[in-house]
Amino acid sequence: MKSEILKLLRESEGYVSGQQLCEHFGVSRTAVWKVINQLKEEGYQIEAVRNKGYHIVDCSDIMSREELQSQMNTVWAGREIAYFEETDSTNTQAKKLGDAGAPHGTLAVADKQCAGKGRRGRGWDSPSGSGIFMSILLRPDMEPSKAPMLTLVMAVSVAQAVCETEGVDTLIKWPNDIVVNGKKVCGILTEMSTEVDFINHVVIGVGINVNTGAFPEEIAQKATSLRLEMGHPVKRSPLIASVMHFFEVNYEQFQKVGNLSFLQETYNRMLVNRDRDVRILAPGNEYNAHAIGINEQGELLVRRGDGRTEAVYSGEVSVRGIYGYV
Repeated sequence: MKSEILKLLRESEGYVSGQQLCEHFGVSRTAVWKVINQLKEEGYQIEAVRNKGYHIVDCSDIMSREELQSQMNTVWAGREIAYFEETDSTNTQAKKLGDAGAPHGTLAVADKQCAGKGRRGRGWDSPSGSGIFMSILLRPDMEPSKAPMLTLVMAVSVAQAVCETEGVDTLIKWPNDIVVNGKKVCGILTEMSTEVDFINHVVIGVGINVNTGAFPEEIAQKATSLRLEMGHPVKRSPLIASVMHFFEVNYEQFQKVGNLSFLQETYNRMLVNRDRDVRILAPGNEYNAHAIGINEQGELLVRRGDGRTEAVYSGEVSVRGIYGYV
């Protein structure tokens, strides 16, 4: 009931009377009063006016299952939420939920990770209050070979959400780093459980630097946060809900089309590497090329020095700018 009361208070332009809440939920005034007090204790500024009712004035950057549920405006993405004050990794938790039979769209969210995962086994620093650490569990009906494209679907969804919610000019470094002002603000990690020709489940992890105030010297030139770029703290829950909204829309379209043709133009418009010289870092083979854009499978098309165009698959390859991160 707490998340539903939060949602009603947020959606109301004025006050919501205690009587309205009692009738809506079929509970007593005492029950409503207790929930309102709980919300106040959690940090919500709720104004109570006699003969008018309740009204949310403001709230801090609150993270809880109820807060997240009250923000969601989706059919299935993020409707089931597993929230952790602290966990090892939301990807690990989402995979456990998948193995236990959790439904498609279940979202694992943590305020803090003690063993966050990055690409190729790298760690991901995940202190409390600093960022968004979440992983969505998917049960797609598709061939396992198509699953890597979901990473790019999520990349576009995050970029769209950050742009719409925070008004920040957001770009993508192929295949899935979200970039603001030339620095990385988000990483995405996709993991999959499969049989030979069947997907048990896919987990897409998203880590966004939201309120980080400073970065270690060794990465300060290529990493940033929304707070550093905007000059003020950012509330995480609305941004999570926005990512889920855009992802649900894009995922549904991906399922219909079966490739990235519907997102190709949008992705290439956001692609920070497009029309730039890049360094292709493949195992045992590094070379310079000119980036053109992605194809319908999400591969990066590049033009080599001899004029040949080839498609670069993201599995074991990284792309870097000739003179730096982008």
